[in-house]
Amino acid sequence: MGNLRDVLSPFTAWKHLIETPVTIRNPIGREAADGYRGFHQNDIEKCIGCGSCEVICQNAAIDMVPVSAPVDGDSGLRPKIDYGRCCWCALCVDVCMTGSLTMSNEYTWVDADPDAFRFIPGVDPKPWDDMEKGYRREGARVLTGAERVEMGELPPEARIDNFDEIVVGYTREQAMIEADRCVECGLCVATCPAHMDIPDYIAAIREGDYDLGLQILYETNPFSEVCGRVCTHKCETACAARHEGDPIAIRWLKRHIVDNVSEDRRLEIVGTPQALPTGRKVAIVGAGPAGLTAAYDLARQGHAVTVYEAQDKPGGMMRYGIPEYRLPYDALDRDIAVIAAQGVTIKTGVRIGREIAMDKLRGEFDAVVLSIGLHIGRSTRIPGTEGPGVEAAIDLLARITAGEEVPVPERVVVIGGGNVAMDIARSMARLQKRKHGAVGVTVTALEDFAHFLADREEIEESFDEGIEIVDARGPQEVVRYKSGKRKGAVKGLRTWAVTSIFDGQGRFAPQYDQGDERLHPADMVVEAIGQAADVSILGEDLTEALEWTRGRLAVDPAGRSSEPWLWAAGDAVHGPDVITAVADGHRVAASVGAMLMAMGEVAR
Repeated sequence: MGNLRDVLSPFTAWKHLIETPVTIRNPIGREAADGYRGFHQNDIEKCIGCGSCEVICQNAAIDMVPVSAPVDGDSGLRPKIDYGRCCWCALCVDVCMTGSLTMSNEYTWVDADPDAFRFIPGVDPKPWDDMEKGYRREGARVLTGAERVEMGELPPEARIDNFDEIVVGYTREQAMIEADRCVECGLCVATCPAHMDIPDYIAAIREGDYDLGLQILYETNPFSEVCGRVCTHKCETACAARHEGDPIAIRWLKRHIVDNVSEDRRLEIVGTPQALPTGRKVAIVGAGPAGLTAAYDLARQGHAVTVYEAQDKPGGMMRYGIPEYRLPYDALDRDIAVIAAQGVTIKTGVRIGREIAMDKLRGEFDAVVLSIGLHIGRSTRIPGTEGPGVEAAIDLLARITAGEEVPVPERVVVIGGGNVAMDIARSMARLQKRKHGAVGVTVTALEDFAHFLADREEIEESFDEGIEIVDARGPQEVVRYKSGKRKGAVKGLRTWAVTSIFDGQGRFAPQYDQGDERLHPADMVVEAIGQAADVSILGEDLTEALEWTRGRLAVDPAGRSSEPWLWAAGDAVHGPDVITAVADGHRVAASVGAMLMAMGEVAR
């Protein structure tokens, strides 16, 4: 009997075919446990759209969709959840670096529209948006290391009397640990001026494929060895990892790749131009990062490129403005060798406007690119700056690089708070240590330490090397001896305390507390408050014909100046920054290349 019942019982379910289906909206009728993994919430203000949640989801239940315009450090994307795929494992919450993604403890949701169960938390309003109970990542639990691997460097006592490179570079083990912290969100790519493929070259480190890593680097940056040492690493300000710890050491990982590929192998990987010669000629004035990057691209397009450089060696401000303890010049030479290998002709010691007129370049070449840098130091023009004992930082740095003799008194005061101020202060400190056995350098800056323009590591390393840095002080006068044997010589710098730097409209208008006055004793004052371009090479007529914007050459988005035959790029256009100059070089090369291609089509 029992066996017959077992056989027939499944058929009793057929009676339900004629019954009206009923959905019970709240079948249990009670609140879930406090930490239950229910429906997703997302704090839109915290979310940066890094996509880590999408990558971690093994069920493809998350898609990143656009909800706003992207900005630095925020892709403008937000996660869209598909509850037809979600298994509520909460890995997306565990991996969220900003802590924006959480899960409420609500577990019932009834809707007749199946598409309703695909929604954007935080954008599509839901009843559980403000629920405090639910699942959140524990603050101390992170899926990647929160602290970056420290870069080894020479201690202050070992570096203060020489110009040896300070940073020693990652070992393979250190680089692997640091690379493992990257979640490959790609926010860094948008922030990098040259849009380097950062996640892919970091992935190459994890895979131990340095040839691939180098190939990826040189697809967007022919100065990868330089930028691996002195890049301003804007990319790290957008790194998702900074929301739960230190940003990834992107700059140091770039350097690590190049350090692990020999120069000969680098030339093999990058190769030489594959395009046939076009017969077109381009002249580039200035062998800095922008000009040489443009030369690299144009040569690889098949054009004949000649670069004219006034200094004895190429490199521009990379060589004559950055001290060798930060950028060894043999590292710079290796990058330049890759560019020269593309067939680029680099003529040094040739000053345009003196040996060769700009009009001659215009007549002999199909296009001319200006990459003249910022080689003239600006002056504060405060009383006492005229006369001996007052130097421009940029001039001193160039003379030190060239091996020329420079004055090295026992007491030096530097005016300025940017990287150039730190560079000259630290360079003079090294020369003082050699000559006098002690460091006597003081840096005075308008900004307070919270708003200093120099990189944080530059400030910290300056302190370590015994340099005094005085913040929020405005220069008022270079004081000179009025009598005696030292009459006319520099005695010191008089400063007032700064109460504000900008006015209510954001214009530069420093205000001071005249009652807070100090005299900083000095035998020499160095001004490091900015640089300007040397436009004398252009001649009066061309200088007047060109458009300028607050002392910078005005160009269109493609880098073309107001004179249709002339392009401009680099520091003289956008200010001092190597990676921005590299991006400029790419932009100009694309524009010039398009014009030359159009010329060829017309000729055919």
